[in-house]
Amino acid sequence: MTTDTVSKPAPTPITIKELNTENPRWCAGCGDFGIIMGLKRFIVERQLAPAQTVNVSGIGCSGRAPNYFNTYGVHSIHGRPIPIALGVALARPDLNLFVHAGDGDTLSIGGNHLVHGINKNFKCVFLMYDNEVYALTKNQTSPTTRHNHPTNTQPQGSYLNPLNPITVALGLGASFVASTADWIPDHLTNTMKTAFDHPGFAFVHISQRCPHFDPSNFDHKNSNWFSFLKHPNGIEPDRRLADKTEVVDHDPSNLAQAFQYGAAERRYFGLFFQNKEKPRYDNILHGLVDKAVKKDASKILDSFLV
Repeated sequence: MTTDTVSKPAPTPITIKELNTENPRWCAGCGDFGIIMGLKRFIVERQLAPAQTVNVSGIGCSGRAPNYFNTYGVHSIHGRPIPIALGVALARPDLNLFVHAGDGDTLSIGGNHLVHGINKNFKCVFLMYDNEVYALTKNQTSPTTRHNHPTNTQPQGSYLNPLNPITVALGLGASFVASTADWIPDHLTNTMKTAFDHPGFAFVHISQRCPHFDPSNFDHKNSNWFSFLKHPNGIEPDRRLADKTEVVDHDPSNLAQAFQYGAAERRYFGLFFQNKEKPRYDNILHGLVDKAVKKDASKILDSFLV
């Protein structure tokens, strides 16, 4: 049995219109619109068959994403999209698997599953929607809320420094760590391409605007506060913005430097780290199944007899 995803092209050419379902229901200007459009652009560019594609999500604003793709999808349990996606990967390794999760699904209630998802390194594209606040529950402090930012649960300002998704993923041993933003469409889609081609758990952090509860968080009309990481083995800087901001050469095989850029106060978009050689739990498990000695079904319980 092969466990590598084979991008079987759609039997007939598909378009973004054919991937659409109902009109998305998010607040006006929400970054989620840009994220799902970026993924749809990628699916159309690669002509991934909808019947061979699965979108899995947890709970939160990002949890609605599978509803808006004319593919298979699971709107699952809060904080549990990773174990459900692992079940899909083990049962159907031939499918194109995308996981959608917010800052809570990723780093709060779902933090324990992120640890094991990264460690198991099963084949999927993990999209972390990070608006740095709990928006579905009306503006509560989340694990990534910036220090001193007022919310409904901490109206005098967030008490603690936020968790850093990039350094957390790197520290857990992720085989692929990249970052992009919802308002940079070409870079967003190119990041998804590189992540999809990675043979393992591809962690993609996406800075995502929340104009309803935190309109001043990301200055999407300005590019002087972030930089692009560039390398032949990385992700090409956005062609519209590359000449308007800093572009830094960074080899994604350099883990120590990846930590430096990930921990910097300045934000960096691009591929921080990639290791294509890390073992995959799904490959190992399928290999054991393939090599297992077949037994007569009537004798399976014989070893338990006393």
